[in-house]
Amino acid sequence: MVETEVNETEKQAPQKSEPVSIKLLLEAGVHFGHQRRRWNPRMKPYVFTQRNGIHIIDLQQTLGKLQEARNFVKDAVAQGASIIFVGTKKQAQEVIEEEAKRCGAFYVNKRWLGGMLTNFSTIQSRIDYLVRLEDRKARGELDSLPKKEAMKLEKEITRLNQLFGGVKEMTKLPDVLFVVDMVKERIAVAEARQLGIPIVAMVDTDCDPRMVNYPIPANDDAIKSIRLICSVIADGVIEGRAGIPIPSEQMTAGTDTAIAEASDSAGSAQETPPETENEEE
Repeated sequence: MVETEVNETEKQAPQKSEPVSIKLLLEAGVHFGHQRRRWNPRMKPYVFTQRNGIHIIDLQQTLGKLQEARNFVKDAVAQGASIIFVGTKKQAQEVIEEEAKRCGAFYVNKRWLGGMLTNFSTIQSRIDYLVRLEDRKARGELDSLPKKEAMKLEKEITRLNQLFGGVKEMTKLPDVLFVVDMVKERIAVAEARQLGIPIVAMVDTDCDPRMVNYPIPANDDAIKSIRLICSVIADGVIEGRAGIPIPSEQMTAGTDTAIAEASDSAGSAQETPPETENEEE
C-alpha cells in the first residue's frame, strides 16, 4: 500500500545515486529523439542536431531542465505536496511502479481512466469499493461464497487493482503530476492543466513542451532513458521528504564535445528508427 511505502521511505536514508552527467545521459540513450517527420517544431530549442533523419536532443538542456524539475519536486514535497507518477506505455510500466514505490508516490501504470482527476469523487467511490472487497477477502468472507461468485469477485479485485492499485491511499487530488510520455498521457495532462496541477514531464521531440510546467527533454521510448529520468525525480521526492539538500555535484555539466559524440553516435547507429529498437528492448 502507498501509505506503507511512504512510512518505510521516511525511515530510510536515501541512497546516494550516481551523479547525473552528460555521459550518463548518453549511456542511457536520452539524446535520441524521433524521426524528423514526427517532430513538433515547439521542441526546436531543445534539439541539438539531426542525423539520418533522427533528431538529437541537446543534453545540456536536458541536464538543466532535469535539475530544475528535481528541485521543484523536492521543494514541493518538503512542503507536504503529494505526487503521482504516470506512465502506461509498455516500456514505462515496470519502472513507474518501482520508482513510485521506492519514493512513496502514487502511480498509474496500466491505464489512465478519464476523470481520474477531474471526476475524482467517482474514482474515489471505485477505490472504496476495491478496499471493501479486499477487506471481505482478508476476513475470509469469499471462502463462504459459491465458487463461481467467489471467482468473479477475485477477478474483480485483480481488475480494480490494475486500475487503482497505485492510488488506493490517495484520498485527495495530487499536488504534482509526473508523466513519462505526455503525448500518450494527453488525457492526464489535460486534466491536470484544467485543475491547475503542476506537471513535470519527459518531452520527446514529438511533444509540445508548452503544455507542461517542467519539461525534461528526453527520449521517452527507451527503457534506460525512462528509468534514469524517473529515478532522478524519485530521488527528488525522497530528498524532499527527508529534508536533504541536493548537492551541486549531483548534476554535473558536460561539454560540447560530449554532446557532439551523441550526434556522431546517432549518425553511425541509426539505420533503424530508435523507437523500433526501443520497443524491442
